[in-house]
Amino acid sequence: MPRRPPRPRPVARFYPELSEGHKAFIAAQRLFFTATAPREGRINLSPKGMDSFRCLDHRTVAYLDLTGSGNETAAHLREDGRLTVMFCSLGDEPLILRLYGTATVVRPGEAQWEELVVRFPPLPGRRQIVLMHIESLQTSCGFGVPMYEFKEERRRLTEWAERKGEEGLADYRHKNNRASIDGLPTGLTED
Repeated sequence: MPRRPPRPRPVARFYPELSEGHKAFIAAQRLFFTATAPREGRINLSPKGMDSFRCLDHRTVAYLDLTGSGNETAAHLREDGRLTVMFCSLGDEPLILRLYGTATVVRPGEAQWEELVVRFPPLPGRRQIVLMHIESLQTSCGFGVPMYEFKEERRRLTEWAERKGEEGLADYRHKNNRASIDGLPTGLTED
């Protein structure tokens, strides 16, 4: 009777910075999740996609944040600064990669905006860029994550932003993105 090959063990490993292999894994993912929390209040966990994540070096990453229903991440980063980003393979090779660190928000008109925004596609509704300094990262097995196939990017958010136009987006942000659901200021507009 033939013996089965040994299966990988579900072992988590920590790293101080991104390797080229980690960067390649991130570049292949179409979905990632961000998690933030204020000192008191609700924890926020958001799914992201749309070719909006970039590795800038071995300890710095950034993602382009589009106008949406809320702006929890900006409020939490303003108060606390902590950010966790998670990628998980939905394909044949199971892997979860978490980035732990601190982050700041860079907005249009600020010093780093022009330097960073050119790294991303010109998506409608660009609101801010989240710039993260990695303190550590962790890989784990992902054996319990189901497999899915990518179909296509949703166009509803970009179509909505195109219909709103810059003036309509500015008005929407002013009405809906100035505070978190717990009432913390996002810093998006100063009143």
